[in-house]
Amino acid sequence: MATTSFTPLHDRILVRRIEEGESIRGGIIIPDSAKEKPQQGEVISVGKGKSNDEGKVFPLDVKAGDQILFGKYSGTEIKIDGEELLIMREEEVLGILKK
Repeated sequence: MATTSFTPLHDRILVRRIEEGESIRGGIIIPDSAKEKPQQGEVISVGKGKSNDEGKVFPLDVKAGDQILFGKYSGTEIKIDGEELLIMREEEVLGILKK
C-alpha cells in the first residue's frame, strides 16, 4: 500500500478524527450510522500559514500532533490511502486540548 504525503495549502490543516469509546445507552449498542461523528481530532499536517495583502505569511497556531476540538460541521471529508480524514481551515478549530 502506497503512503501518500499530503501538505495542505495556506491556512488549512489535515485532521484525523479521534473516535470516542463505544456508545452504549441503556444496554443498547448504537449503530455507526446513528452515532454522532467525533468533534475531536489529531492534526496530521498543516499549511504554511495565512498571508495578508502584502504577502507576509502568518504561521498557524496549531501544529502536527496537536489534539483539537472543532465544530460539528467543520471541514471537508476526504480519503487518502483509504483513510477518512478532514481538511479544514484553522479558523474552524475551536481549541487545542492539553493533557
